[in-house]
Amino acid sequence: MMNKTYEKGIYIHIPFCVHKCIYCDFLSAPAGDAVKYAYTKALINEIRNTADGQVKDKITSIFFGGGTPSVLPDGCIADILTTVRDCFDISDDAEITMECNPGTVNESRLSEYRKAGVNRLSFGLQSADNNELKMLGRIHTFEQFMESFRLARAAGFNNINVDLMSAIPGQTEKSLNNTFDMVTALQPEHISVYSLILEAGTYLADNIDKFPPIPDEDEDRRMYYITKERLYSAGYERYEISNYSRPGYECRHNLLYWNRGEYYGYGCSAAGLIGNVRYSDIRDVNKYIEFNGDIGKLHENIEILTKEDAMEEFMFLGLRKMAGIDMNDFQNRFGMPIEKVYEKEIESNINKGLLTRQADMLKLSEYGIDICNTVMSDFILTDGD
Repeated sequence: MMNKTYEKGIYIHIPFCVHKCIYCDFLSAPAGDAVKYAYTKALINEIRNTADGQVKDKITSIFFGGGTPSVLPDGCIADILTTVRDCFDISDDAEITMECNPGTVNESRLSEYRKAGVNRLSFGLQSADNNELKMLGRIHTFEQFMESFRLARAAGFNNINVDLMSAIPGQTEKSLNNTFDMVTALQPEHISVYSLILEAGTYLADNIDKFPPIPDEDEDRRMYYITKERLYSAGYERYEISNYSRPGYECRHNLLYWNRGEYYGYGCSAAGLIGNVRYSDIRDVNKYIEFNGDIGKLHENIEILTKEDAMEEFMFLGLRKMAGIDMNDFQNRFGMPIEKVYEKEIESNINKGLLTRQADMLKLSEYGIDICNTVMSDFILTDGD
């Protein structure tokens, strides 16, 4: 077992941004270059300390999330990736994604990312309507996004995702359709569309009366159907509840997560899953820098997952995929047929028209996707199961 090579992913969290958006509940905040350099140094030390003395794992995906990773000073991303390559066996065709905010990249920085090995960009656009962008607290205009997208193409990026948001305050079906018009005309390889969730503690949630009304449940549902129709008609395939891509451009890191693969998490608040251990790093940036890569101090919320925990995660993560769950995979992972654990739940949801079974694949029906949270809750194992 010690010589076996395992395929894994890496998630790297960069907790800095230019300006906090009104809806954001991620760990992110503005910071000066001195803090960013110190953070990068601590992050590199965490990576080195994790890999120290271990068998090199095969890494097939690396994802820089945030915050806004593209606000790091020149050279930082390259230094981090050099460290990752020193410590891990990076697959030749590994997907290396970096989230960027429009307006935070330029020609030289994009060239640096390409040389460092980044081969996929994810732009957080959210809307093509400048009034909506300003209201959300975004730092860019749609025109700045267009320029960033053009520069990315010119730099050689042929795998680009655009993040969009629906059901935001004041949004109409007309403005959403206009956003799809503008974005699909650019033909990005991947589009993610998330319905706004009002998170407690965000500026939006605390000051909701200061903003235009959020679309009600019926309007939100219509926007959901508009999203499906517009992206299908533009040639995108839906492979997960909120994600669409051109064939062959599904996000490998996302799929690793939904397939319950293993991944290391580095940086403030980053989560990881290795073996049966799920963990996250501390959320305090100053302490993260102070601890300077000391794994014993950085990791918190360490959870040893039981077999039942793993089964639950396999089900509610896997059912998010349009392809569904491979029942043979369940048996290979857990040493028993899926029916032995979930026979009643599967039968009940099939009879309700919420699940379908095709050969060895179990997946949500169109109606099941609409009420996916209800379906997934059926697969939570209670004590004694």
